[in-house]
Amino acid sequence: MDRRTLLTSVAVGAAVGVGAGLGTVQLGGRSAITTQGPAAAMINRGRTRELLMVTSWPRNMPGLGESADYLAKLIGDMTGGAIRIEVATAGERVPPFGVFDAVSLGRADMYHAADYYWTGKSPAYPFFTAVPFGLSTQEMLGWIDHGGGQALWNELSAQFNIVPFPAATTGVQMGGWFKREVRGLDDFRGLKMRIPGMGGDVIRALGGSAVAIPGGEIFGALQSGLIDATEWVGPWNDYQLGFYRVAPYYYGPGFHEPGPILACGINRQVWESLPSDQQAIVRAACHAANHWSIGAFHWKSAEYLKILLDDHGVQLRQFPQDVIRRAYEASNDILATIANNDGLSRRIYESFDTARRTLPSWSNVADGGYFNMRNAAAG
Repeated sequence: MDRRTLLTSVAVGAAVGVGAGLGTVQLGGRSAITTQGPAAAMINRGRTRELLMVTSWPRNMPGLGESADYLAKLIGDMTGGAIRIEVATAGERVPPFGVFDAVSLGRADMYHAADYYWTGKSPAYPFFTAVPFGLSTQEMLGWIDHGGGQALWNELSAQFNIVPFPAATTGVQMGGWFKREVRGLDDFRGLKMRIPGMGGDVIRALGGSAVAIPGGEIFGALQSGLIDATEWVGPWNDYQLGFYRVAPYYYGPGFHEPGPILACGINRQVWESLPSDQQAIVRAACHAANHWSIGAFHWKSAEYLKILLDDHGVQLRQFPQDVIRRAYEASNDILATIANNDGLSRRIYESFDTARRTLPSWSNVADGGYFNMRNAAAG
């Protein structure tokens, strides 16, 4: 039997009668704990499931890896042990960029990653993570949860046998670490930068070259000169990977990822095999993990930005205006090209573009207006 086989350990009534206790069953060559207490029995009906989550994140990666671990633990706790999730980090079972295929083909049950890694599957995937000059975190969640984004995401992922959910967000990301100061558009010509998704397409339009390198390999590439610059996330994660040691110029905010959403993708057969109450738990746990990450990234990024500036002499910069203008033009061209790829990509683009034109009418008045007012009041 494989790990997807649903094992019946006891009937609900028998579990209630037995009272609290733990039993062990073999599942796919691994042992799984069956919780037999009365409350757990009402949830798992005497059945135990062990699932494998593969991630694109290095082991012990703050924020990103923690979000995957948090989600796995939450699902286990909320199901009373009826679902136990083993988390395999980047490279432990499959390569960091191989998690999508592993889940699509049924070699793993779920992944935790950024869906813009899968542009080779569909150029529309970045819309569900981040696009340059796109939506902020709040705007992304508004579009996905209330503006039709989730239904389109479901339709896209169904082609690959996957059911997707938002499962973390980093908030607005930084523009990246550069070995040399960026004084204008000319400095991007010939620049080698680690940057995935549509952000990489923009860098190419600026005259540079963009490469996708897994997180655990970036520092070595930057140190060796394989790349001249890199983006990752923000101060919290970037500090842990030590980019400040070899690239002193830190640019932000990042135009390429204003509010990226990270995904939990679940194999469709696994999803459909779950009873409705466990599906509801998984869905709620993904939302809870997403909520947890919003606060964690915002709090920790503020903390580590101060450390980078005060203790390590990092030089904080903003991109010059000629870079921003050209990047904006290139981004719009790239989006239009994707829209012409196929019918579904067109519908995704149109829905996203409607959100991008509609939501700022409130965001600029509310968040933007408040930030301006607070800064002015503080002098």
